[in-house]
Amino acid sequence: MTTPETNYFPFLAGDETMDKLAKRIRTTMEDYLESSKLQSLVLGISGGIDSALCAALLQPVCENAGIPLIGRSITIETNKEDEIARSIAVGEAFCHDFQHLDLTETFYANKKLLVDFDDSQLSKLRQGNMKARMRMMVLYDLAQLHRGMVVSTDNYTEFLTGFWTLHGDVGDFAPVQHLWKTEIYALSTFLLKEENDAQRAALQSCIDATPVDGLGISQCDCEQLGVPNYFEADKVFAAFFQGDTSLREHTLIKRYCASEFKRHNPGCISRERLVNL
Repeated sequence: MTTPETNYFPFLAGDETMDKLAKRIRTTMEDYLESSKLQSLVLGISGGIDSALCAALLQPVCENAGIPLIGRSITIETNKEDEIARSIAVGEAFCHDFQHLDLTETFYANKKLLVDFDDSQLSKLRQGNMKARMRMMVLYDLAQLHRGMVVSTDNYTEFLTGFWTLHGDVGDFAPVQHLWKTEIYALSTFLLKEENDAQRAALQSCIDATPVDGLGISQCDCEQLGVPNYFEADKVFAAFFQGDTSLREHTLIKRYCASEFKRHNPGCISRERLVNL
């Protein structure tokens, strides 16, 4: 796996580079589909830029492979109307099989099985994690049913900050996980030129939207990350990995250090340690 220390320049630019990048992602996915004999790709669509970009990248891949891109917008109580509208627009524009599902009632039923919820940030995080894991249950069931694979939509900036739910956001194949958020926006903007009117409008709405996880933890992603926007987040990481030790106390870098365990999950005891008693 590429490490941040050896890949810390998050500012790809230029149409030629973006074109090569899109083709590389698509051909890699096509090769994987051919070798794995999968019969579908399953994508959770949030109304955010990451899943919208994945939908735009993967639609032609699935069509070339003769398999469906199955999309689901899965909302639960804290998702706002604008998020839901964007997710539906993306799903209808790019997916071959799309539905919007609301799991609010199921969430309330599941919530009763757990204990000690209040108005604290910890309770908000716990409920947010449960929502993410409920969504993934639906997606994996669809993948099993249609002999497919769940696509992971995380980007590199979120990966480094641990800004995702274990067993709730991670799929089986991650086409954009090693793209910084700045690159996600750049590639999405580039792809606008190849889309039809409905696809372009859906993708543009996600480019313009304020990033939010929809889990009711905060008003926007950057509020939790301690930066004004994702572009600033990537600049902080770039400077830190280039040796700026003054950033060690930055909220973003603290999150990076504290979430190391998530990037190496599950933790395990090595075979060597177990047998050399």
